[in-house]
Amino acid sequence: MSTTGELILLTLGAFGVLIVMTMIGDAARLRMPQGRTSVMVETYMTRVQSWWAMVILLSLALLLGMTGVSLLFAVAGFAALREFLTLTTKSRADHWALALGFFVVLPLQFIFVGFGWAGLFTVFVPVYAFLLLPVISALRGNSDRFLMRVAETQWGLMIAVYCLSHVPALMTLNIDGYGGREVLLIAFLVIVVQAGDLVDIYFGRRFGNRRIAPGISPKTLEGALAGIGTAVILGALLNWITPFGLWGAVGMAAAASASGMAGNIVFAAIKRDRGVKDWSHLIPGQGGLIDQLDSVIFAAPIFYHLSHLIWT
Repeated sequence: MSTTGELILLTLGAFGVLIVMTMIGDAARLRMPQGRTSVMVETYMTRVQSWWAMVILLSLALLLGMTGVSLLFAVAGFAALREFLTLTTKSRADHWALALGFFVVLPLQFIFVGFGWAGLFTVFVPVYAFLLLPVISALRGNSDRFLMRVAETQWGLMIAVYCLSHVPALMTLNIDGYGGREVLLIAFLVIVVQAGDLVDIYFGRRFGNRRIAPGISPKTLEGALAGIGTAVILGALLNWITPFGLWGAVGMAAAASASGMAGNIVFAAIKRDRGVKDWSHLIPGQGGLIDQLDSVIFAAPIFYHLSHLIWT
């Protein structure tokens, strides 16, 4: 089967799963007494609805290849960077640095990824952008809360640009015997991470009682284990679209899901620090783009570099 055929098969399978999940949510709503709602059920349903949109957009991008994937995640990175920096400390002295971040650093990072220049896109943000942008801000002559302003800008570039760019970067991996199918690694990563997240939310709120990070996140140990377990099962079932083999796919799915959940906790801590519930109101009922991609943001560079170190 061709790569396009495999992508279409995965998309149809994802649609089937989403239809079942939607039906489960609708059935749970019907069991509720008339005029009453359940926070857990509504959260579950809004997450499923956002999944529909993400699956459709991602499927179209994957079918278009590197150009489509790079463009999709560049736009997502722009929106995520805007969400993040909206909640940070800034002054007029940072305007040039922010403009360079949005309109120079971000597009260049994804251009480097698109051309497969691994030696450049892996160091461009954490070396060159990290050193250049503080100089731009310092030259404006305002030292008030300088370290905080610089660190927040750098952290925003790291998560919204650098980490997200590792999703399309998976298509640049040169794995023996896997040429032309690298786009399937993106599908594998997104499926195992997001499915694990969804199970973690539902199972944790319904059965969990041991908080992993009390005071920061509602995530429970029971929910996290259920989510990682789900990712492992899916990784085993989807090993045929990867170059990892059965046990390699299981290990990569577990690593991606666990690192994604760690990212979820980190972003929850940042939101608590900023005193907000969601990053924005971009997605009705579901918050902002970072709220949807927080797990993928942390999982993508881990998944990329493990794949690069072990299989290339």
